[in-house]
Amino acid sequence: MEFSRTKINDVIIIIPKVFGDNRGYFLETFREDDFIQQGIGPKFVQDNHSGSQQSVLRGLHYQIKQAQGKLIRVLAGEIYDVVVDIRKSSRTFGQWIGVSLTSESKQQLWVPPGFAHGFFVMSEWAEIAYKATDYYAPQYERTILWNDLDLNISWPLIPGQDPIISAKDEKGITFRNAEYYL
Repeated sequence: MEFSRTKINDVIIIIPKVFGDNRGYFLETFREDDFIQQGIGPKFVQDNHSGSQQSVLRGLHYQIKQAQGKLIRVLAGEIYDVVVDIRKSSRTFGQWIGVSLTSESKQQLWVPPGFAHGFFVMSEWAEIAYKATDYYAPQYERTILWNDLDLNISWPLIPGQDPIISAKDEKGITFRNAEYYL
């Protein structure tokens, strides 16, 4: 695997080595020793899988306690994945990055604890799997508005279609009023 740092150094794109022949392909999606060497961890404790139709926008989610690091990959389709640094002590506090993840590229994205996370489905259907470093704890879950003016995220929305957003995400708060990590 190749580990590529993004403009927010702690957020990493993982590019697999794919071995293919006339039967199909094989790749490693996780190898603990390589991940530890890159500073990715601690151990993963939960796996999640979600499916969404085109134009679904989920996020921006985080847990203020039991912060989750997430290793994200797309099993089918394409998403635009966004992470926002909400670590108050970080030099990249308040900055965001967006990455296109597809089932064809097989790339993964490491989102460390201390970031809000969301994604927009660009294909007709997308399935996303992700490993988490801590357990889901709804009592600590928070949501920042996906269209917060201060963050000014450039979502690749589909012309003529409004994003499909859950009632919970519509009630998100502004970045200025969010709870941050220290």
